[in-house]
Amino acid sequence: MEIDFDKMQGLAPAVIQDAATGELLMVGFMNREALTATLRTSFVTFYSRTRRALWTKGETSGNRLEVVAAWTDCDRDTVLLRVRVLGAGKVCHTGSRSCFTQELPLGAAALAVEEARR
Repeated sequence: MEIDFDKMQGLAPAVIQDAATGELLMVGFMNREALTATLRTSFVTFYSRTRRALWTKGETSGNRLEVVAAWTDCDRDTVLLRVRVLGAGKVCHTGSRSCFTQELPLGAAALAVEEARR
């Protein structure tokens, strides 16, 4: 199945999820070459927008992401990769397991935060 890379100028978001727990670990971007490398090797490879180069997650830290299942959404413009985390399990560059650690306020708390910024 073909991914539509044209919607985001040659890129597609790649959502990374722990296959065993369902925990959302991170989101990165892939171009066609990164997706091909990921599917061929079964290890997550992203396209770095800042370095403008491919990089395989964990190539320096050892915290690699082994793909056990790959999916696309109904629009074929986003990839979901269910992975097995190898190494110490630190997926985020900050040293935490998941990149999703910053809770955003909702409702009245969100309004208070917005008013405080003004």
